[in-house]
Amino acid sequence: MAESLDDLMAFLTVARERSFTRAAAKLGIAQPTLSQNIRALEERLGVRLLVRTTRNVSPTEAGQRLLQTAGPRLEEITAELDSLKELRDKPAGTFRISAIDFTVDYILWPKLMPLLQKHPDIRIEIAVDYSMTDIAAGGYDAGIRLGGVVAKDMIAVPISGASRFAVVASPDYFENRQIPTVPQDLTEHICINLRLPTYGNFYAWEFEKDGRELRVRVDGQVAFNGIFQILNAALAGYGLAYVPEPMAAPHIKAGRLRRVLEDWCPYWEPYHLYYPTRRQSSPAFSLLVDAVRHR
Repeated sequence: MAESLDDLMAFLTVARERSFTRAAAKLGIAQPTLSQNIRALEERLGVRLLVRTTRNVSPTEAGQRLLQTAGPRLEEITAELDSLKELRDKPAGTFRISAIDFTVDYILWPKLMPLLQKHPDIRIEIAVDYSMTDIAAGGYDAGIRLGGVVAKDMIAVPISGASRFAVVASPDYFENRQIPTVPQDLTEHICINLRLPTYGNFYAWEFEKDGRELRVRVDGQVAFNGIFQILNAALAGYGLAYVPEPMAAPHIKAGRLRRVLEDWCPYWEPYHLYYPTRRQSSPAFSLLVDAVRHR
């Protein structure tokens, strides 16, 4: 196929230049090679395409027809191939990512902003999703999860350091209540629940100390399916919340929240960007992966 296109381009150039010498110079090939290309094309088609004289070269009737019909189409193909090469040099594309809202605001978006500013032809669509979405079936290019829950057939790239959650409540909440000292004490407290769509139930708070792991199912007046709403409810005094440490830290420092059970809150594996191993990587996607990679 490539040889046929080369031979066709050779013919079109000679027919337009009306000279083997000028055509060879324009194509950057030797004149004998150009003549061989023309002969090969004529042999495959079974017709003469050029009339050669000592003074000039002109297309035959068949050659004129080929010049008029194939010439514009080949130019369109050449222009499109050139534009594809520009994509290689100027990364572009649209990528869909599934993530929870915390990782979007605190990890993903701060790292993507410089990438998008530098490469305006790269587009990102982020879907906030707490379910264990099958990114391939959902039409996503990538997703974000804790490292321990990424499927083995995925490529996983760390985008954060080790992370943990914090149990917090407003100082007002503790005015007439005892401070919990072990996770089991939470069953006597008002807590703010997180409903996970994947399991159709409330998330059980996870703790670990001295090799002992505990999961505590808590109860309270309100529940949400988003972590930011849980934090806001805790700030408003509606109970204890279990939220990512970076979200709680500035409020703890400012005295708006009080932290408890810190020695029971374990560090977990980093968050990872993951994507299918069969995904055809592109320059733009490679830039995206490099931009969010944890360093």
